[in-house]
Amino acid sequence: MAQIGFSDGMLPLYAPGDLDEAAATPVFGRLPSYILDHRARLRARFREAGAAALPDYEVLELVLFRAIPRQDVKPLARLLLDTFGDFNRVISASPVRLAAVKGVGDAVINELKIVEAAAQRMMRARILHQPVLSSWDALLDYCHTTMAHRETEQFRVLFLDRKNVLIADEEQAKGTVDHVPVYPREVVKRALELNASALILVHNHPSGDPTPSDADISMTHQVQDAAQVLGLVLHDHLIIGKSCEISFRSAGYL
Repeated sequence: MAQIGFSDGMLPLYAPGDLDEAAATPVFGRLPSYILDHRARLRARFREAGAAALPDYEVLELVLFRAIPRQDVKPLARLLLDTFGDFNRVISASPVRLAAVKGVGDAVINELKIVEAAAQRMMRARILHQPVLSSWDALLDYCHTTMAHRETEQFRVLFLDRKNVLIADEEQAKGTVDHVPVYPREVVKRALELNASALILVHNHPSGDPTPSDADISMTHQVQDAAQVLGLVLHDHLIIGKSCEISFRSAGYL
């Protein structure tokens, strides 16, 4: 009995909702040779030269191959980049905004969110259970990967032990495009629950400008005052912009 295998050229088994999302008319049977050849060449270049040798749209194509197995995904890759600006903004875009792009369905969104989650976990692994103050660049990389391209404000607290080793990284609040509610009492309460000795506050500015507002400065001082009463140290407050950040400690706000 002949064995049946699956490749880009065969019709895989997908649920009806997973069929080529960007295609107006599904393509059945074997893929045209030019699509097969292009996919093979692109995968070979990626293996041999690495991602650094590929422009953003080609790396995005590689991701889309899995979600849309039977059509040319280059037009969709370029459309996504035109819509959001760069690779990072594509994979970090909200599912709602992604779904608004013609040709994007659940399978594409799932693949993009898997890539985003993998990137965040890799960055987080570099700082978790490590002395944060001596791994500052890794901490900044993690914060930018996680927060720089968010469309709404997010407030996170990094909890440290007596040796300034990161023991927990938790989201405390979500907000709007220009505001996030923060309750200093809840921050220090959680620190006590975790037996933490020190804190680093982190939040993002979706506008891209990390300059602190008066409300940011006031909230930081409230957290600092509450922490000092309980013997906790507030090391810093980082505001993450699109391509840079501000440290309250370095800027003289703490």
